[in-house]
Amino acid sequence: MNGWRRLTVVVIVLCAFWELGDCRERDDNLIRMKLGGFRDSHNSAAEIQSLAQFAVQQHNQKQNAFLELSRVLKAKEQVVAGKIYHLTLEVVDAGKNTVYEAKVWVKPWINFKQLQEFKPAPDGPKLGWQTVPTNDPQVLDAANHAIKSIQQRSNSLFPYELLEILLAKIKVIEDYIRFELLLKLRRGNKEENFKVEITKNKEGKFLMNYV
Repeated sequence: MNGWRRLTVVVIVLCAFWELGDCRERDDNLIRMKLGGFRDSHNSAAEIQSLAQFAVQQHNQKQNAFLELSRVLKAKEQVVAGKIYHLTLEVVDAGKNTVYEAKVWVKPWINFKQLQEFKPAPDGPKLGWQTVPTNDPQVLDAANHAIKSIQQRSNSLFPYELLEILLAKIKVIEDYIRFELLLKLRRGNKEENFKVEITKNKEGKFLMNYV
């Protein structure tokens, strides 16, 4: 009987250790997933723009190139020892717009920033209509111009107020940027949605195409 009891105790202890090890393995896997996963970056538009500009400048210095940043198409981040930002950029290369991908490693607590990779996007240029963040500074400028134009055309004594930019798309055409915006506005007690298209020329001037 004593032998059976000792055997039972050993089996119980082994099972407990196995269960503990299994839990630790699952926890470690979960931690690795959290650390290594990709997600959309929630940094401000200005911070992402600064990282994109840094990536282009570093590439130009290393390769003796003359690329110019046009805009950020997409920004994702990966948590490591710090963060690695995966940026999809539209740049001007010898007068032509093309798409590049960049990786920038940032460790803010030691003021460290390093370009890890900069290469043409594997799928080639994607320069048609692109959905962009509604808080992009260029989008906000275009929206404000649209509101002024709508106000001038309405002849209303009540001013239009921007409540929300519901959707923003842009398309680059040679030296022009075309914006297609869906705006939610308020005039007095009335709320309205306006779909507008605006063009920004190389001098930075806006022209309303339609409302």
